[in-house]
Amino acid sequence: MSIKTKPMTLTINNKSYGPIDVPEGLMMIDFLHEYVYLTGSRLGCGQGICHACVAIVDNPSGTSEEVRTCITGAHFFNGKKVRTVEGHAKVDEQGEVVELSPIQQSFLDHYSFQCGYCTPGFVNAATIFVEKLKREPIAREELEGAISTALENHICRCTGYVRYYEAVRDVVLKTPGLVKEAVK
Repeated sequence: MSIKTKPMTLTINNKSYGPIDVPEGLMMIDFLHEYVYLTGSRLGCGQGICHACVAIVDNPSGTSEEVRTCITGAHFFNGKKVRTVEGHAKVDEQGEVVELSPIQQSFLDHYSFQCGYCTPGFVNAATIFVEKLKREPIAREELEGAISTALENHICRCTGYVRYYEAVRDVVLKTPGLVKEAVK
């Protein structure tokens, strides 16, 4: 018996991979873990409900979206540009982390996690949210609802939601240009 494969090429965290022969039914979470050794994305529920596994797909239009890697086949990502939680921090020539992203740092500052299993998904969702606000700032009075919408699909089994929301709010309010103040 042989497993049917087909080649795949993609960019993950600004590094090109492929062509790599990948089994046709392989889920992206397994490709990340077993082919490119990026284990930061977590397999939580395995059904696409908890969003611990999400990766970011950067679209040619300049927008980004979350894609659940536990229910999405690796070949969906063929030719795409992908970011995982490992791609957010700044690293030196040796690959050592020298500076966390603003979201990662804020999550640490607010102790926004307990077990940390869901954290990679929250980091990716919050990153997309902040990037969206850089393109389309929102009114201050819309911020709370916008944060809720950006993070609402993510499940934290330790119930760390309040700290995640506070950390995201802190980044947004401290980053110039993301929030429009009301005009009087």
